[in-house]
Amino acid sequence: MSPLEVLTPALLLWVVVVVAVAAWVYGVLGVGLPLIATPLLALVMPLQDAVIVLVVPVLVAIFVSIWSVPDFLGTLKRFWFMPVAAFVGAAIGAQLFIRAPHFPYALVLVGAIFMWLWLDWHGKSESAWMKRHVVASGLLFGFAAGMFETTANVASPPLIAYYAGLGLAPVAMIQGFNLCFLPGKATQFVTFTLLGGVTMTQWAMTVPLAAVTVIAQKRGIRAREGVDPKTYRQWLRVALGAMAVVILTQYALDR
Repeated sequence: MSPLEVLTPALLLWVVVVVAVAAWVYGVLGVGLPLIATPLLALVMPLQDAVIVLVVPVLVAIFVSIWSVPDFLGTLKRFWFMPVAAFVGAAIGAQLFIRAPHFPYALVLVGAIFMWLWLDWHGKSESAWMKRHVVASGLLFGFAAGMFETTANVASPPLIAYYAGLGLAPVAMIQGFNLCFLPGKATQFVTFTLLGGVTMTQWAMTVPLAAVTVIAQKRGIRAREGVDPKTYRQWLRVALGAMAVVILTQYALDR
């Protein structure tokens, strides 16, 4: 049975609104769909169900994002090692999530978010070490992103830390995010299908949410046009800080 089938009409409306808002933010920032939607959906369903419900909408959103931002192939050529590291991290993370779904992965994620916010607040988010060791640091952060993608359903904090550490412009950052989001989410889909017991009928039940995602995401993409790098960076801080608070609140309420 699909996680959506057991919800009342009011809770289904909540799911649609959450996905639409998260997709709009994703269109604006290039990150944030699972980061926003996962803890809010977990208020009305188990965390593992929330993760499953979002897999197909997020996959569709990634392809829309790749298409909407220029020079994906150029970014792939420069950072080809990132999806490789993310794939390995995602594969290991998916196995961990299936075997230990109740481990507090979200708290580890919140710690990573607060660490980056503290560094960025003090002007230390750009790293000379990362710029000297682009591949080595990328493998580390890409692996962490893949792990978070399939355990906490969010890959963006390590990726933001990495690309911000290199001082990339917003457009390059967004395509850099997509490089790791795609293999991580695809691995999650395959693993849940083969090992997690999710059927194609259950995946099909989430396709309408994917349609909602595309509509809201495109509106967000239009809102992002013309935004300067400084404003974009401020939006990233606000989004990450707000979501860290939401995740902590949801974790506390669960206990």
